[in-house]
Amino acid sequence: MLSLTEAAAYTGLPQKHFKATCPVQPLEIRPGARSWDKRDLDRWIDDMKGGAEMTTRDAILGKL
Repeated sequence: MLSLTEAAAYTGLPQKHFKATCPVQPLEIRPGARSWDKRDLDRWIDDMKGGAEMTTRDAILGKL
C-alpha cells in the first residue's frame, strides 16, 4: 500500500497530475489515511501500455 506521495512517485507523475488522472481509487485503511494498492496501479499502467487508455499530455491537461 502506498501513500499519495509514494503512489505519485511510483507512477512518475506529480501529485497534482496523479490525483487528476489516476482512476485507481484509494482505500481508507483507517480514518483519514488513504492508501493506493500497488497492484492496482500496476494494472492501470499495464492497461495503458496495452492501449486500453491512451493518456497524452493533452488528456492530462484536459482533466485539470
